[in-house]
Amino acid sequence: MFRRSAPKFMVLPMDEILSAHAGGKLSVQSARPINNFRDMSLAYTPGVAQVCRAIVDTPELARTHTGNANTVAIISDGTAVLGLGNIGAKAALPVLEGKAQLFNAFGGLNGVPIALNTTDTEEIIATIKAMAPSFGAINLEDISAPRCFEIERRLEDELDIPVMHDDQHGTAIVITAALRNAARVLNRELSDLRVVVSGAGAAGVATVKMLLDAGVTDIVVLDSRGVLSESRQGLNEIKRNLVKVTNPRGVEGLPIDALSGADVFIGLSRGKVSEKELQVMAGKPILFSLANPDPEIDQELALRYGGVVATGRSDYPNQINNVLAFPGIFKGALMVGATHITDEMKLAASKAIADIAAQDLDAEHIVPSALDDRVCPAVAYAVADAWTS
Repeated sequence: MFRRSAPKFMVLPMDEILSAHAGGKLSVQSARPINNFRDMSLAYTPGVAQVCRAIVDTPELARTHTGNANTVAIISDGTAVLGLGNIGAKAALPVLEGKAQLFNAFGGLNGVPIALNTTDTEEIIATIKAMAPSFGAINLEDISAPRCFEIERRLEDELDIPVMHDDQHGTAIVITAALRNAARVLNRELSDLRVVVSGAGAAGVATVKMLLDAGVTDIVVLDSRGVLSESRQGLNEIKRNLVKVTNPRGVEGLPIDALSGADVFIGLSRGKVSEKELQVMAGKPILFSLANPDPEIDQELALRYGGVVATGRSDYPNQINNVLAFPGIFKGALMVGATHITDEMKLAASKAIADIAAQDLDAEHIVPSALDDRVCPAVAYAVADAWTS
């Protein structure tokens, strides 16, 4: 399965795409055959009653005598789906089913897609809490900011199983791994880099936090109006909190002001970066243009100026792909019965991803291929060790 380089660009015909999704991409199959009445009596009544009674007496048996500990709920309200935006619950289902396929293919986990026909924060929280006994973990998916922060925080506080919003933390984990290795390629230290993050949404907020935890000290954040700074009026609570931990040099103004002398650009929005703006950056900068399918920086332009270039696209080198993170993170957390996914577990996952790519490192291979079968086991064991240590 291991593939070092990015695939060639593929044009996928619409009829082939629709055919691949026809009837859905998932099925539910029995893990044990039912060939006779004895098998049926063991699987269901009367035998199943004994297991139910045993779980009443010892609730921990639900982890070992049901599928609970190997099953992840993938839950969305359809408000922030890929680059499509608020398309609703039903239209989000193909994405959730695809994610379930990836959980199974890479982590051997059962993913259950659940599309919620509500965008009310309290209703979403209550619904997930009510269904939580069926699952070993909760993967929140494609929920718009800022509601996603509140939903994740509340569920982390009120449930005793791992909860992670992958659009935040999966993205941040892979970006941090990629930046760690890009710095290695250029013989730089994370603590010396001047970093600009374009986008103050779910992924941007999580990425800033993780980069700070990893040792980056100088981050300037951009939103659609320019630099987030102490002088900016009308910032919401999320952005005010970002200002408290970023922009140590007090930069103000427009993107070109933030990019002046910057070593790193991380694009997590749809805002475009011009050649003029690239020209004011430090020489051979690290350019992560992650908008998909159209990166913030044209690829030809990025390659002309950048020392290391990454995108969110599968047909260019250095794809920042969340599949490098989430199967192993949930696998590791479930292996050890973790009740939360901690910052230490996320950093451990990021380092494990970076270390695999570091074995064969160059400017076009700062992260492993999305199909590298070494990644999930390495991430899972790193996450498990971080929980138990």
